[in-house]
Amino acid sequence: EAVVQQFRPAQVGESFGPTWETCWFKVELSIPMAWAGQEVHFFWESDGEGMVWRDGQPVQGLTKEGEKTSYILTRSLKESEPHSLTLYVELACNGLFGAGKGSMIAPPDPDRRVTLSKAELVVFNRDVYELLVDLEILLDMAQLLGEENQRSFQALYTANQMVNVCDVTDPSSFPAARDLAAAIFSQRNGESQHTIHAMGHCHIDSAWLWPYEETIRKCARSWVTVVNLMEHNPELTFACSQLGLIPVLWQAQQFEWVRTQYPGLYARIQDFVAKGQFVPVGGTWVEMDGNLPSGESMVRQFLQGQQFFQEQFGRICSEFWLPDTFGYSAQLPQLMRGCGIRRFLTQKLSWNLVNSFPHHTFFWEGIDGSQVLTHFPPGDSYGMHGRVEEVLKTVKQNKDKGRVNHSAFLFGFGDGGGGPTQKMLDRMKRMSDTDGLPRVQTSTPDQLFSVLEKESSQLCTWVGELFLELHNGTYTTQAQIKKGNRECERILHDVEVLSTLAVAQDSEFQYPASQLQRLWRLLLLNQFHDVLPGSCIQLVVEDALQYYTEIRRDGAQLQEEAVQSLCRDLLQPKAQSTQSSLVLNTLPWERTEVISRPGPDGTETLALVTVPSMGYAPVQEPFVPPHPVTVRKQEDGSITMENGVIAVCLDTMGHLTSLRLLDSGRESVPDGCYANQFALFDDVPLYWDAWDVMDYHLQTRKPVTTLLKPLEITLPGGLRGSARFSLQVGKSSTLTQEIILDAMCPYLRFLTQVEWKEAHTFLKVEFPVQVRSTNATYEIQFGHLQRPTHWNTSWDWARFEVWAHKWLDLSEHGFGVALLNDCKYGASAHRNVLSLSL
Repeated sequence: EAVVQQFRPAQVGESFGPTWETCWFKVELSIPMAWAGQEVHFFWESDGEGMVWRDGQPVQGLTKEGEKTSYILTRSLKESEPHSLTLYVELACNGLFGAGKGSMIAPPDPDRRVTLSKAELVVFNRDVYELLVDLEILLDMAQLLGEENQRSFQALYTANQMVNVCDVTDPSSFPAARDLAAAIFSQRNGESQHTIHAMGHCHIDSAWLWPYEETIRKCARSWVTVVNLMEHNPELTFACSQLGLIPVLWQAQQFEWVRTQYPGLYARIQDFVAKGQFVPVGGTWVEMDGNLPSGESMVRQFLQGQQFFQEQFGRICSEFWLPDTFGYSAQLPQLMRGCGIRRFLTQKLSWNLVNSFPHHTFFWEGIDGSQVLTHFPPGDSYGMHGRVEEVLKTVKQNKDKGRVNHSAFLFGFGDGGGGPTQKMLDRMKRMSDTDGLPRVQTSTPDQLFSVLEKESSQLCTWVGELFLELHNGTYTTQAQIKKGNRECERILHDVEVLSTLAVAQDSEFQYPASQLQRLWRLLLLNQFHDVLPGSCIQLVVEDALQYYTEIRRDGAQLQEEAVQSLCRDLLQPKAQSTQSSLVLNTLPWERTEVISRPGPDGTETLALVTVPSMGYAPVQEPFVPPHPVTVRKQEDGSITMENGVIAVCLDTMGHLTSLRLLDSGRESVPDGCYANQFALFDDVPLYWDAWDVMDYHLQTRKPVTTLLKPLEITLPGGLRGSARFSLQVGKSSTLTQEIILDAMCPYLRFLTQVEWKEAHTFLKVEFPVQVRSTNATYEIQFGHLQRPTHWNTSWDWARFEVWAHKWLDLSEHGFGVALLNDCKYGASAHRNVLSLSL
């Protein structure tokens, strides 16, 4: 498509754009005959990310920020080789990290243009390059090994001799200089020296500072460069945790499109997978957030991921590879073991703001006692460059010295893609077994973990969650994404329950397996660790919300089809029958609840129904509750509601001033305190704006006190009583809440709508309760977790803002209060105050 376009002349220094545009360049080259025997490169430098195409195939990624600015045309020009050829360069008008205006994480500048600064045909002098790499390694050894180490002086004097021997005007002097360096590099280590397992790596965020579509090209640019390196460096191994991205992003129909666009590249990747150099790792569909997806979502991440690896590469992953998400649920070890994974690698806890995590290699134990062998690369990065400083840091920082003598070293440009470079490999070749430096060997995840397993007898065990003491704001950022995730998880659960029941009852019903897989994959894609947390640009948010809309629409259709099959006879209108409704319960326990249904005249009517576990029941005759809800307005404007189970009192501001359990008379709200208290906090983090909320925000608490509409009764009682009020929040936001008490219901409901227009402001709702406990309980995936309600230690107060799923609970012997939600994740419980971040 690009080749047949009309091209115009372009000049070095010219700018192209705007942001996210694509420009194609036709590059016609003529190599001088006088360059016979020379190594010839096409050199290209611009602010944008580029791809070289030759003979209809992608052959080299070009990214200045990723130190990839040349394409090797020939390593030694022969007469028989073509001296004239045509290349095409595909230029994306965005950088490796998007197009932030003013800073990397600022919103993209829509009018940014990229400049072509160099386009040249050059001779590459490899002898000079090799000499420079030798000198770089020696000078780093001299500087970094320290004055107490004789090897630093040996390296220094060798470098000095090389300078003396080398005459830059006489290339014949270079080999003698290189021989001096080789003598140092060939002096070997002792047997006890630490071994570093070097693996090529290229972390590519599925979407972050760029939209989903750009990621496909980032993958192609990065991986074509990797396979080129493999062809000339057979020792190179590359751990690829995002291989699923090609089909992940656009599912089956788009998989064919990508394979058509990059068929040669995909075939080359599969060839190197077979050779054991290109190593698929990960085990999940995408590198998802480690906290917020439900238990079922996490199971599907592993299920879809492991199925993909089995189908494409003939094996499942034994390592879970999740280097860059914002904490790790205590349920993950059990899920990993259930999905055939017994090893785990990450490095994100090195970002802790308060406490330094005490281990780099350890056993991680989940809430059921399941254990996985866990390794954090001690260099605290998944984007090393193969420098002396980095390998020394890897050994120095290792907190499990003496217990294990091996560690991982992941090298290559990451986050925005890029991957390893030839210079990184050349640096590490010189350090493979050089006295004074740790051993550096190219390795694979399996080789690393296999040797760690043999050394594991003295390893420590960490029990419970791996909590990241940073990025606590991601539990709340982008409320619509959080709501979409929770709703779509529920929709897909309900569709599967109803479809399964329909299959069991009706042999002609077709279970919608392919449709469900497509919807699940959309949901799983949106659980990527910069999408669900909300730490992505607006373009990505818009894509994510569109995917949620699609899941809601198609899920509702699948649900309707299952219900029609399951309840066909009950749904047929019968002569002389009274108006009735059919109520379904997709949860595994019997429920008695008040429902709202359309009446004959179109108005909403209420009914109290009892529906069996995973079943349905028709509603015909009104069911009168044994104790109707009573609602009374007091002289001071406050409103009381009672239903025989609980009694509540609300003041005119909507505060909950009393919540009593009637059978015991126990009061939940302490004297003089207000529950359902909205509060604003300043939200000005140190740097990561969408990611962080800092502990000092707690010092800026301002209760919301501006009343727009005082509390008024909206439903007078019977089956349901309710009252509504409105507040002004901050300078220009409004909040409307309806507080509902249903007959026979043991809890009070709060329907809250906020028109949010504030910046750098955090809204929470607080519930002080008359319960004393040193721990609060929070729902997590398939279980719960206890966290302290005090700040005794730095580990305690670093959890000033935590995550939970549908509930958090504060209980003492015989009594407790729980706070439930349908779309929130950020929460806290300090002393006796339960707080939900809105």
